[in-house]
Amino acid sequence: MTRRICLHGAESTGKSALAPRLAQALGGVVVPEYGRAYCEANGTDLDAADLLAIFEGHDAATRTALATGPAWLISDTDPLMTQAWAVMLLGRRLPEIDAWTGVADLYLVPALDLPWRDDGTRLFGGDAARRRFMDAAIGELERRKLRWAWVKGEGEARLQSALAAIQTAGLTA
Repeated sequence: MTRRICLHGAESTGKSALAPRLAQALGGVVVPEYGRAYCEANGTDLDAADLLAIFEGHDAATRTALATGPAWLISDTDPLMTQAWAVMLLGRRLPEIDAWTGVADLYLVPALDLPWRDDGTRLFGGDAARRRFMDAAIGELERRKLRWAWVKGEGEARLQSALAAIQTAGLTA
């Protein structure tokens, strides 16, 4: 049985840096953030069709990774973050994502304790916008009543915070 952890939350909180470190510590595999690759290839002027393409791409990558039977699957975001993007960019939810059921066992939400960095694909850099985006992201977890935990600190402390949250959730042996 594969245990699934998803890194979830606002931009520039260290999710993409944390994912491979978590996978290495747990002996798992990473599903990279599909939305980043999509935006790098197609730009950040996203509409509903773009968000649905991101949703479908990430879901397909996750199913491919799960088919290999890893003990741990670490997702650098998932379709619930794409739904948060829909709320932020379109002001509405996408029903196709609301119908999605492939949720993780635990969502780790890195706190807004790292500085925002513009990488060419990020849109919500101001403090108020970052908080609104984080609220939208957490709202997706709360709406579905999913298990989640904050991850705090920098570098090794952030990794240890994530591992402690996984242990507290009872997902480690």
